[in-house]
Amino acid sequence: MKLSSVAAFFPAYNDAGTIPSMVIMALKALPQVTDDYEVVVCNDGSEDYTAEVLAELQRLYPPLRVITHDRNRGYGAALRTGFGHAAKDWIFYTDGDAQYDPHELVDLATALARAGGQADVVNGYKIARSDPLHRVIIGRMYHHLVKLVFGLPLRDTDCDFRLIRRSLFERVTLESNTGTIALEMVKKFSDAGARFIEVPVHHYHRAYGQSQFFNFRRLFRTAVHLAQLWWKLVIRREHRAGQPAPAR
Repeated sequence: MKLSSVAAFFPAYNDAGTIPSMVIMALKALPQVTDDYEVVVCNDGSEDYTAEVLAELQRLYPPLRVITHDRNRGYGAALRTGFGHAAKDWIFYTDGDAQYDPHELVDLATALARAGGQADVVNGYKIARSDPLHRVIIGRMYHHLVKLVFGLPLRDTDCDFRLIRRSLFERVTLESNTGTIALEMVKKFSDAGARFIEVPVHHYHRAYGQSQFFNFRRLFRTAVHLAQLWWKLVIRREHRAGQPAPAR
């Protein structure tokens, strides 16, 4: 069973060395899951040669659309831009750093088909994390903390490899500009009654560039953002005010 239409989206910040392979692999995978597709990249104010690479990719591959931020606005802002520009019924997204394989989109679509299409989010979870030891430790601490504090339904909230029904964004408004947007998204989707499926995916060593989220310099800032989200989403539950009943 093929999906009606899919937009494959990649946020990119200083990912000149990896974004070409991500776009090309997505273009190889998409025809296997749908006959109507596009690829969207948000260049979030990259300071390397990402812009030049994307311009050449656009020339070679017409299904590619590029949105450019004039400055680096943050991972969450790049995701919100991409989600807002995606024009298909389903949005697949992962990062532009090639730590995930876009071809495994086929696995997400297969799981959705096996469920009879009765899901709103197909969420990957890492089979094993291929990162330096400090990132593995920070990642595990972060995952267990947010799952406990926010009451999240997933085994791997931090896995940015997702296939999402676009209509969800008509019921949920995202606000984060940082990497905590994944937490905000999962929490708001869950509270809106979204149905989740989880699929194991591979995670690879980062061969180019540097992480913009999990490093020691950003831990304090991340902790502040988590506290703000906890207050808004768990205590005040602002996002649930006037929320329509979940669609079934």
